[in-house]
Amino acid sequence: MIKHENIVALEDIYESSNHLYLIMQLVSGGELFDRIVEKGFYTEMDASRLIRQVLDAVNYLHSMGIVHRDLKPENLLYFNPHDESKIMISDFGLSKMEGTGDVMATACGTPGYVAPEVLAQKPYSKAVDCWSIGVIAYILLCGYPPFYDENDSKLFEQILKADYEFDAPYWDDISDSAKDFISCLMEKDPEKRFTCDQALQHPWIAGDTALCKNIHESVSRQMRKNFAKSKWRQAFNATAVIRHMRRLQLGTSFGSNIHSANPSSNTQSRAPAKSQSVDCAPLSLKDCE
Repeated sequence: MIKHENIVALEDIYESSNHLYLIMQLVSGGELFDRIVEKGFYTEMDASRLIRQVLDAVNYLHSMGIVHRDLKPENLLYFNPHDESKIMISDFGLSKMEGTGDVMATACGTPGYVAPEVLAQKPYSKAVDCWSIGVIAYILLCGYPPFYDENDSKLFEQILKADYEFDAPYWDDISDSAKDFISCLMEKDPEKRFTCDQALQHPWIAGDTALCKNIHESVSRQMRKNFAKSKWRQAFNATAVIRHMRRLQLGTSFGSNIHSANPSSNTQSRAPAKSQSVDCAPLSLKDCE
């Protein structure tokens, strides 16, 4: 039985001749991004506290052999409407047990949050959840996604290469410690990527390096712009990704040199001007060519 203060609990199960009813714990505080936008004051320290709760819950899941596989802000809910409400992880529809004999290789999740090894059609592990937490942390500090392109194939190519930056001016007031924390989670090589336990020991989470400066205005403005109607809200499966990858015919293999974001990069900002929708029907891997 899964029991953690930051995970929505399954309270009961009822079964009829035709249906199975799952009674879930009531959470009434709303989605993560909505609450941040509504705030008048929001800091790095607030983001650090949020991510600490997510890491603690996912670390618990991993200790139980469970991989969530679809961590994203829409699945992070506040327990109640109070300002000091805890965050809750929900929606285990794509979760899977590790060590059951089946190798995880199905490309599933939500496009902008999936790890490179998932798109590369490689067998993967619980490290995919850690990547997703890194993406969430990135967005919490700037309000826009680390990977974006109007073209799906180019979006997937960015993710495969871990091609992201800490763009000016959006990251100018964010600490180097926060950038380092994100880079440790958004590491292309899953063997080098931080585990939840390692991330919990990082100074940005366990120490006092998270800044107290109010970043609400810039973050909320970007969130309103980029996540109103977003393809990032839509789950997908293997078929669409595989077709895109075949069209791409990438010259760089998944095993090429590891790329990490450079906090001091002076590259032009790639913050997206708008979000887009995608229609990727969830199909079984058996349906893929």
